[in-house]
Amino acid sequence: MQSAALSRGRSAPSTGFDSNAVRRLGFSGSGRPSLALAGVVLLAIAAAVGYFAFPTYPTYDSFYGLVWGRELLHGHLPNLSVYRAPTEHPLLIGFGALCALVGQGGARLMIAGSIASFVALVAGIYQLGRLSFGPVVGWIAALLMLTRFFDENLTVQGYLDVSYLALIVWAAALEVGRPRRGGPVFALLGAAGLLRPDAWVLSGAYWLWCVWPRRASGSAGPTEDEVVMNNTGRLRYLALAVVAPVIWAGFDWLLTGDPLHSLHQTTELAGELERAHGLSGVLGSVWGFAVRIDKLPVVVGALAGVALALWLAPRRALLPLAVLVIQLGVFVAEGAAGASVINRYLLGASAVALVFAAVALGGWSMLRRGSHLRMAWMVAAAALALYGVANVLESFHVSELSTTMAYHEDFHEGLAHALGTPAVKRALARCGALSLPDNKLMPDARWILAGASGVEVAARSDAGSEAAAGHSGLAQRLARGSVAVYPLGAAVFFEAVVDPGDNPRDQDPMAGFRRIYAGQYYAAYANC
Repeated sequence: MQSAALSRGRSAPSTGFDSNAVRRLGFSGSGRPSLALAGVVLLAIAAAVGYFAFPTYPTYDSFYGLVWGRELLHGHLPNLSVYRAPTEHPLLIGFGALCALVGQGGARLMIAGSIASFVALVAGIYQLGRLSFGPVVGWIAALLMLTRFFDENLTVQGYLDVSYLALIVWAAALEVGRPRRGGPVFALLGAAGLLRPDAWVLSGAYWLWCVWPRRASGSAGPTEDEVVMNNTGRLRYLALAVVAPVIWAGFDWLLTGDPLHSLHQTTELAGELERAHGLSGVLGSVWGFAVRIDKLPVVVGALAGVALALWLAPRRALLPLAVLVIQLGVFVAEGAAGASVINRYLLGASAVALVFAAVALGGWSMLRRGSHLRMAWMVAAAALALYGVANVLESFHVSELSTTMAYHEDFHEGLAHALGTPAVKRALARCGALSLPDNKLMPDARWILAGASGVEVAARSDAGSEAAAGHSGLAQRLARGSVAVYPLGAAVFFEAVVDPGDNPRDQDPMAGFRRIYAGQYYAAYANC
């Protein structure tokens, strides 16, 4: 296996990486700007330009983070019992409170945080790939992340998943850089665990790794460092590992009296929205979700990259592979337990898979220069790259992304304009209630109506469900006096008729209501 020997640089025979290339392309410790740092700066500048050139607004969960954060600022506990409320995420609510300090501009500030998280994610993927398999793999992994339009679409809508990914990827990169680093890695995983419970499993696995008995070379007993860990470090690390679930459970208990409220709420809502599919459903969705997020050439490359990495650099492959397996396992376990089975929940595994896809495309850089195997690998990698480019050109259209972004901006600003129209404001002041077709627009409307205290925001689908169950109080209140908003045109399929339970009849104007506003995307009716 001489041709596959990992000995490009004699200064680092144990790792098999060219130390000169690492110094030239990586984050150097000399204090001089490196090529990687310059790349991050350029990406940040491009992201800032895009942020101002193409304004977008948060999505459902993130708007609730803003609304609940504002309630905290005003000295009120967030109300988690609203109709079809999403799972609360403590760190998102905390960030929402900070964003709410600047008023209505807080919605755009939340998008800025999401975009900054994406820049950090790209840098983290580069660092994880570089430290694990060398700078060429790191650059390719970063490029693959930059071309994941699924992730970028979530970024410009302010999804918390992007921040979660950045935290777990950087935690993995720090650990690869210095194994059993401890505190900083636990801190990142703890922050991630306040965004998504998936990180709790990573924290637990990392605690086991840190306290696992280590033997000194040639010694039958523990080293002095192991004794210190056994006596004092183990409990301290355990406290760091469980801090996120403890805070989350305490948050649930404080707001609802049930420390497991998030678990119960998530399961119930998944069933109501028909997003729970059981073990067979979640297993069947893994491949389809992976292909949708990463695209088929990248998924194929990731599978090949796992095998190549285990063959070529097994010790280096273990940590990113462990993160990948844990994220996949959590996705399957949550789905089997009754949680929603949606593609966003596979993002953690999909992000780490990019590192292994980068191994398939750039792992030849770890082989000896001039070897036949290196040349053959480069040819195969070029063929895979061409396949990937062809796939992107065939399946992706810039116009689709720009249209989606434009709709996202137009829908929010159209609703803000509708609710800010003098006729609608006067009607809201008289009626004291606003009805929307379902839950989609409720947090958006509540955020916009910050100054309209005392206005009840309700969903007509909620009123219909209660009436069918024999409780007509909400329906009677809305019929007695309210302002009813109806999405129009393209907004209907984004904001009104989306989930299987959405009733198109909730789009019919209620009897006795007269139209007081009509715009491109919304109409408003009132009966008071």
